[in-house]
Amino acid sequence: MGEIEGIDQNNIPQHVAIIMDGNGRWAREKGQERIFGHFNGVESVRSALKGARKLGVNYLTLYAFSTENWNRPQEEVAALMDLLVQTIVDEVSELDQNDVRLRAIGALDSLPPKAKLQLEAAMERTASNKGIQLVLALSYSARWEIVEAVRSIVASGVKANEIDEELITKHLTTQDIPDPELMIRTSGEQRISNFLLWQIAYAELYFTPKFWPDFRESDLYDAIKAYQQRQRRFGKTAEQITLTNEEK
Repeated sequence: MGEIEGIDQNNIPQHVAIIMDGNGRWAREKGQERIFGHFNGVESVRSALKGARKLGVNYLTLYAFSTENWNRPQEEVAALMDLLVQTIVDEVSELDQNDVRLRAIGALDSLPPKAKLQLEAAMERTASNKGIQLVLALSYSARWEIVEAVRSIVASGVKANEIDEELITKHLTTQDIPDPELMIRTSGEQRISNFLLWQIAYAELYFTPKFWPDFRESDLYDAIKAYQQRQRRFGKTAEQITLTNEEK
């Protein structure tokens, strides 16, 4: 398990999204504070990104901080923001050297000024890179995103009968990013938690019991293998898919 061998290179998802869950529980099992789990989760980000680059994934979106996370204890939120700043400072050179483009989605104006400044600087530094795009969902929630899209559409004066799926998609924070084909959640929880609700309408969902700090490159390979075992129907019958494949 967990080896790159056996993965069909012709069936790699273009966009993988991950809900990085279980940092706090991982830390508690080790008798540590929750932030200890967050610190150790950084290595998991490195490993997942490395694996995604090896496989040729074009977009890796990580649910790093939700709008609901602002309700956590102030000390934990402050520590998370400090960790965000330090991680960006530590990693941006390697991201740039590896041709990784860093992006972010969410209510970024709600981030502390220092965190927002470092994030913007890192995104600007890597903006011209042509490799995998690493998208951080920060102060993000899908319902917030959809509400913002609706507000933008209404403000632009569009008539009700002119609104369709394409228009809504163009007003989302992911307007120029393809929808994820695969969504992974760690820690054994089997829910979406307000993450990319519009975009994952047809994504394959993969749940692993591993806590995020234990997630490694090999675990990403396992998720890709599971993805490749599934038949993506998009509302079609198996017979229709077979006929379509025979026509190719």
